[in-house]
Amino acid sequence: MENNKFKVVASLSNIEWKGGKVTGMHSGNIAIKEGEFKLNDGILTSGKFVVDMRSITVLDITDPATNAQFIGHMASGDFFASAEYPEAIFEITTVENKHIEGNIMIKGIRRTIGFDADIHVAEDILTAMGKMIIDRTQFGIKFRSGNFFKDLGDTLIYNEFELNINITAKTI
Repeated sequence: MENNKFKVVASLSNIEWKGGKVTGMHSGNIAIKEGEFKLNDGILTSGKFVVDMRSITVLDITDPATNAQFIGHMASGDFFASAEYPEAIFEITTVENKHIEGNIMIKGIRRTIGFDADIHVAEDILTAMGKMIIDRTQFGIKFRSGNFFKDLGDTLIYNEFELNINITAKTI
C-alpha cells in the first residue's frame, strides 16, 4: 500500500464564489490559505483545507467605492464576521468514488456537506475541482433571508451560494 501526502499550493488554489439575489448575482474569489490531502494507493482518503475569509474579493462591481463597501459588508456581522472568524475550514470525513463528505466550519458553526469532485494526480501534483452549494442560514447568516424576514421584495438575497473550488497540491 502506497501512502502519499500532498500540501496545498496556496498561490495556485482558490475558490470562486457566486451569490444571488432577486435582482441579480455577484461573484468573486476567496483565497485558500493552506491544506493537506492523503491518498492511499492513489485514492483520496482524507484531507483538509483552510480558507482565508479576509481575502474575499468581488469581481463584478467595477466602481472602487461600491466594491469596497460591498466587501466591507460581507466582512461584517451581517455576513461572515471575518475579523472574528478569519478562517473557514473544510475537513473530509468520507470519500466514495467522486463523492466527498465532510465538515465545513463557517463563523464557528460546523455542518456536514457533500459534493462531487474531480481529483487528478500526475506525478507529484494533485488537482481537485468541485462545487459546493452552501445554505448561508445554517451558519447564522440571516441578512435579507426570506426564511427570517417578510416582505423583502427585490431586496431578498437567496440563501444558497456556490463555491467552485480549485486546488493544486504537491507531494510532501
